Amino acid sequence: MEQKTKHSQFKGQPRLPKFAVPKSYDLKLKPDLVACKFSGGVQISVDVVSDTKFLVLNASELSVEPSSVTLTSDDKVLKAVDVELYEEDEIVVLEFNESLPIGLGVLNVEFDGTLNDRMKGFYRSSYEHNGEKKNMAVTQFEPADARRCFPCWDEPSWKSTFKITLEVPTELVALSNMPVLEEKVDGNLKTVYYQESPIMSTYLVAVVIGHFDYLEDRTPDGVIVRTYCQVGKASQGKFGLDVAVKTLELYKEYFAVPYTLPKLDMVAIPDFAAGAMENYGLVTYRETALLYDDKHSAAANKQRVATVVAHELAHQWFGNLVTMEWWTHLWLNEGFATWVSYLAADSLFPDWKIWTQFLDESTVGLQLDALAESHPIEVDINHACEIDEIFDAISYRKGASVIRMLQSYLGPENFQRALASYIKKYAGSNAKTEDLWSVLEEVSGEPVNKIMSSWTRQKGYPVVTVKVKDHSLEFDQSQFLLSGSHGEGQWIVPITLCCGSYNTHKSLLLQTKSQTFDFKGLLEPSCDTPWIKVNVEQTGFFRVKYDDELSARLRAAIEKNVLSTSDKYGILDDYFALSMACQQPLASLLALMAAFKDEHDYTILSNLISMASKVARIVADAAPELVDDIKLFFIDLFQYSAERLGWDCKQGESHLDAMLRGELLAALASFGHDKTLQEASNRFSIFLNDRNTALLPPDLRRAVYVAVVKNVSKSDRSGYDSLLRVYRETDLSQEKTRILGSLASCQDPEIIEEFLNFLLSPEVRSQDAVFGLNVSWEARETAWNWFQENWDRICKTYGAGFLVTSFVRAVVSPFASYEKANHISEFFSTRTKPFIARTLRQSIERVHINAAWVRSIQNENHLPSTLKQLLQMNK
Repeated sequence: MEQKTKHSQFKGQPRLPKFAVPKSYDLKLKPDLVACKFSGGVQISVDVVSDTKFLVLNASELSVEPSSVTLTSDDKVLKAVDVELYEEDEIVVLEFNESLPIGLGVLNVEFDGTLNDRMKGFYRSSYEHNGEKKNMAVTQFEPADARRCFPCWDEPSWKSTFKITLEVPTELVALSNMPVLEEKVDGNLKTVYYQESPIMSTYLVAVVIGHFDYLEDRTPDGVIVRTYCQVGKASQGKFGLDVAVKTLELYKEYFAVPYTLPKLDMVAIPDFAAGAMENYGLVTYRETALLYDDKHSAAANKQRVATVVAHELAHQWFGNLVTMEWWTHLWLNEGFATWVSYLAADSLFPDWKIWTQFLDESTVGLQLDALAESHPIEVDINHACEIDEIFDAISYRKGASVIRMLQSYLGPENFQRALASYIKKYAGSNAKTEDLWSVLEEVSGEPVNKIMSSWTRQKGYPVVTVKVKDHSLEFDQSQFLLSGSHGEGQWIVPITLCCGSYNTHKSLLLQTKSQTFDFKGLLEPSCDTPWIKVNVEQTGFFRVKYDDELSARLRAAIEKNVLSTSDKYGILDDYFALSMACQQPLASLLALMAAFKDEHDYTILSNLISMASKVARIVADAAPELVDDIKLFFIDLFQYSAERLGWDCKQGESHLDAMLRGELLAALASFGHDKTLQEASNRFSIFLNDRNTALLPPDLRRAVYVAVVKNVSKSDRSGYDSLLRVYRETDLSQEKTRILGSLASCQDPEIIEEFLNFLLSPEVRSQDAVFGLNVSWEARETAWNWFQENWDRICKTYGAGFLVTSFVRAVVSPFASYEKANHISEFFSTRTKPFIARTLRQSIERVHINAAWVRSIQNENHLPSTLKQLLQMNK
């Protein structure tokens, strides 16, 4: 009985008690890379601020040596009388015989742990060096895994300084947040002492130990910037290094505060769960997010490296210098870093039209936030296991989109001035969302807190319905849900609109459910029935639904090509969402899609391809007899653009055309276009004999691989086997993930089952399995059966974290029947885990949305005739 109630006051609490405040850590670690263990000791300078016999820290998967636990204060040494680890709460309770002296003391703790293989805490990553398999030691502490490396106050608000010491084999490179202060060699071991860090949160502490090559450059301020990667790959770090040096300079000007550390290291890690991690002064990356190979990386890979590097470096200000007070405010880190990374990429690569591409970020945010099971940007977190699930499209994409909306409303100069003021005010400390709003309000004079609270404190967003009546527009807002049901939310919506021309532009705040606006003054004399576009350039995070008359005018404007790229994208994207929510017929959506046949823009066509894929899948469920016609319709839609670009890149062509060509050809291949399949097959045959052939550059490879897989079956598996051979022979991560994604599109269930088993084999790094989960429509059931059989193994391999949620989302979401939703719920009723709860609910909701869409399409009597008509028009 006593054991049950012992220390019960500390269990089940979302936050640590505030008996003491950590001021500095002196941390020593000694990893054993062969036995995959580590030992360590930490001395923490603490300020005891209230009467207590206890200190409570975070610790998980560590063994603490009880006799080592002491608190020294004013030459008095107190020994702990009880040391208890509570794994469920990830805490260690240190109990002393007497009340601890108020004021400063030094807590000493010694501990041991395992270098795990789950890509969190202090973990191991494998690589080859001189033909021999080796382990490197790496840390990944965000969100709450520093506690797996050393006992600490593992919450973002407990900022401290850190002195780190590592004892490692002499031949290895050992990196931490700060530059090396001193190195002492003793035989085959060396002890490396690092400079003390500035004040920072535990999740930003970092250590990397292994064999590396590096490239080096300096900023004009003298900051040393290096990219580290596996031996022999140094040249692949050049592009990322150039981006980093320029971006540090750009952010220094934008935030009006220089980068605060003397060095910045960026390291490519072979096994890495996230895309990258912004550790202060030591940023870690997946290889695909940092390395760029001129010969074997595609244009899309280059863009990814640039935006990820810019994102992580933005965190050196937003996150590291100014840190969120608690995970509720995670979006302050991630939303801002996402938005600012586009600002940097646009400055460095203006021809990429990156702000148009930003619309893709908004679309992903809008899709997730249209679920009843979404969550507010500011979300309550009551346990560490809940944090991983909010590293999602709400915190990143919606967060970035509402920042863009606010910047557009306040104006870029006001916004930049306010951000610089915010960074200066909170540098070295923690901030909440309302702290940012108050600074923005002060600088701009606008009611920022009032406007933005409606966007960050409630989930969802509105659909603004627009009707024309004489010379008035009637606006009406209601929460948009893909399920078609009505939500309760109401927002303060910054509305922008244009009438017949971009010369006439109007802004207003929709503060009530309905509002009428007289637009007569905006009309040009020659135009009585103009097109009217609401949410100009798509800067607002909401959907727009026009009445039939306004929709017809906009479609005519699209056909005349008088609208901006962003506005055309928005009209199409909103219409697709409304169709999915059963608020517009699919036949009308297809007619609108047909108006984009002559479109040249990459972002619009890329989104159109994504829509076409979803429509083809839903039609296969709703009306199988229309599948051939729907595929023909999409082949006709994309063929013109594909023929315009051709198969081979042209001298001096744009970055966007290089990306578009591959996406168009992959789409034509997936819809079964014979000429594309044949040409791809020919080029693949040549490539198998000559891996450096100019006929299959990196930008074309995914398209060709998809085409090759299209013809794979149990009776002819040559394409599958050939691609596996290419996978095994390449050491480039980007090529490996490209192949995994392409193999997933195979339509033969038996081959897919073999492939899914391959994903869990040692040949595929755990982080990369998720690239092979987006299986074809024909293989959904196979994937679900495989998932059920392997669920325990998947949980054991990945533990908590967003990789395991990716499995749930990818396998569950594609279904489209209420029966399947029930079956899935039944399976998880005895197998759910807290860390997948939100994702599972969202995925089952998506199945319900698909099922409702199927039913709606089955009731569209005119769909077959509309489709025939559209096919005739395209001939």
